[in-house]
Amino acid sequence: MKNIFVRICFIMVFVYALGSCTQAQQKAKKNNQENNTQAKKENTMDENKWIIKDKTLDNSKIDSTSKVVKTEEEWKKQLTSEQFYILRKKGTEYAFTGKFYKHKEKGMYVCAGCGNELFTSEQKYDSGCGWPSFYDAVAAGKIKTSLDTSHGMVRTEIMCARCDGHLGHVFEDGPNPTGLRYCVNSLSIDFKKKEEK
Repeated sequence: MKNIFVRICFIMVFVYALGSCTQAQQKAKKNNQENNTQAKKENTMDENKWIIKDKTLDNSKIDSTSKVVKTEEEWKKQLTSEQFYILRKKGTEYAFTGKFYKHKEKGMYVCAGCGNELFTSEQKYDSGCGWPSFYDAVAAGKIKTSLDTSHGMVRTEIMCARCDGHLGHVFEDGPNPTGLRYCVNSLSIDFKKKEEK
C-alpha cells in the first residue's frame, strides 16, 4: 500500500512538472511568435524609416522621363561580366581592389551603365573602407535609395536613378557637411577627366 502511495505521489509530481514545462514552452513559443511578428511589422512599415534623410537622397526628385530601360540580354551585351554582376545583380567587388579606390584625378564619376553624372572628384574622400567614398552626390535626384535587408543587415542601397544600376550603399559615418559616406563599387562607375582650360 505504501509503495502505491509513493508511486501515485511520484506520478503526480511528474505530471505537474511536465505540465509546468509544457506551459513554459508554450509561453516561450508565443513570445517568439510575437517578437517575429513585431520584427516583420517594423521591417515592412514605412520603408522611409530606413532611408537616410538628405536632399540628395530624396527619391521624389528623380526625373523619371530620362529613364534607361534595357533587357537583361541588352545589359549583358553592353557591360563586362563583372560590371553586370555589380550593376544588375547587386554584387560587391572585393575591398581595396577597385580601380577608383585611390583615384585622385579631377573630374566627374558617372554611372558605368548609362553615363548618368553621380559624383565629382571634389566630393571624393579617403574613408579607409576599401571602396571609393563620396560625402555627397553631384545633385538631388541622381541617386536612388532603397531598403536593403540582405545578408542579415539593414542598409540603405544606392542606385543610379536613371538606370537603376546598383552602386553600393550609403552610411551615416561620413565627414561634414553631409555626414554621409556613399560607399561605391569601382565597377559600377566610370570617370570623365576634367578638361584643363
